Amino acid sequence: MDILQINKLDNVAVALKDLAKGDIVSANDFTVTVQEDIPSGHKIALKNIAAGENIIKYSFPIGHADGAIAPGSHVHTHNLKTNLGSILSYEYNPVAPVALPVSNKTTFMGYKRENGTVGTRNNLWIVPTVNCVTSTVRYLEKIGRELIKNYANIDDCMGIVHPYGCSQIGTDYTMTQKILADIVNHPNAGAVLVVSLGCENNNLTEFKKVLGDYNPDRVKFMVTQEVEDEDITGRHLLEELAEFANRYKREQCPVSDLRIGLKCGGSDGFSGITANPLIGELSDLVIGSGGTTVLTEVPEMFGAETLLMNRAKNEETFHKTVDLINNFKAYFKRYNQPISDNPSPGNKKGGITTLEDKSLGCVQKGGHAQVVDVLSYGDTVQTAGLQLLNGPGNDSVSTTALAASGCQIILFSTGRGTPWGTIVPTVKIATNSRLAYYKAKWIDFNAGRLLDGTVMEKLRDDLWETILEIASGRQTKAEQMNFNEIAVWKDGVTE
Repeated sequence: MDILQINKLDNVAVALKDLAKGDIVSANDFTVTVQEDIPSGHKIALKNIAAGENIIKYSFPIGHADGAIAPGSHVHTHNLKTNLGSILSYEYNPVAPVALPVSNKTTFMGYKRENGTVGTRNNLWIVPTVNCVTSTVRYLEKIGRELIKNYANIDDCMGIVHPYGCSQIGTDYTMTQKILADIVNHPNAGAVLVVSLGCENNNLTEFKKVLGDYNPDRVKFMVTQEVEDEDITGRHLLEELAEFANRYKREQCPVSDLRIGLKCGGSDGFSGITANPLIGELSDLVIGSGGTTVLTEVPEMFGAETLLMNRAKNEETFHKTVDLINNFKAYFKRYNQPISDNPSPGNKKGGITTLEDKSLGCVQKGGHAQVVDVLSYGDTVQTAGLQLLNGPGNDSVSTTALAASGCQIILFSTGRGTPWGTIVPTVKIATNSRLAYYKAKWIDFNAGRLLDGTVMEKLRDDLWETILEIASGRQTKAEQMNFNEIAVWKDGVTE
């Protein structure tokens, strides 16, 4: 098969390999002669498309033709324009809930915490309140990694650095505090050392107001300006924290305790055909088994938002979803930026043309489950089921937001490839087999097998087995390479 018509309503197909001018290709009821060289992952017209006519893919418009397009022509940025640009009104047209699959694998080996949450890792984390102590935290991370070799039940010691914590005002300041507090309270952290400079805006007195209640055996603090030698004091505190964290041991936990983040980055023309639908099937399995998945990247819902809105469990959730979409569009307009300023250059090179094209592939990660809640940036999961989380498409910010929301694992589909990893296990899922083999150091799972003949249910079950192994301690490729960064969303003035 050379091309794929995803839905019989589509007037374009996707090239499954590089097509040369003069090739004759077929999909369903269409046979066309290729009019020009078309790269793999890009779109080819299946019939005459008039100027102004909508281009249909996934059975939905992904924009309109900017001039007449003949059958066999390359359909991309030169002749396809977005339909986006407005803040819209919506009506709630609920669809009936569908029956979701239930896993026959009911447990994984996790770490049960006293507050009822469960970790997939038992890490020792070092969290700075401000970027001024980044080098200190990195040095303490080295000390901690040597120290934990003496403790059988601690998986890793990680310094979690960021560029903020001072000279911030308004929402930027409060959001930095909120994300850092979420990280300190995360179930993947068995114990946490919070390191402060002492004179920053986000000093310990202020940060503790946001942090809330904490166990002083699990969370300890150090103000570097107030100790004679921060390395000696830090080592002593890390030893105490390691003693505490080592008390936890892996034990059987129900899969309903899993909270899994859903993310795509470096997407290509196969993202909406292989990896994202696969993640959607997996999301349905997790939710059908009592667990939770969280979908973010709000701009990559534009053009496909009604698919989510109409799955809202009730009108209240529907209106929260409308606000999620329209408030993010207003954010673009506040800075006089086009709502449709996406996809990225890499996305376009991989075959994605408009934001609608990208979004219709992106939202497939949410499967078919009802949307049960909408979370603000920095909020944490409070109920089981599919949730929508406010956050941008940016890989580093959105993965950090997913981790901060309480997700213990993130599924990250990619067609172009990325080595990025955040503070929770980040499972890279390739959209195509070439990437899976070419970047084996980055990729944990190959969804490209779907185009090689593996059926979806088999692929879903294989991915589920992989996730349960990772939840039970198997390292992801990003963990093996010690990639564990965060990024906090910034929207304001730096003093």
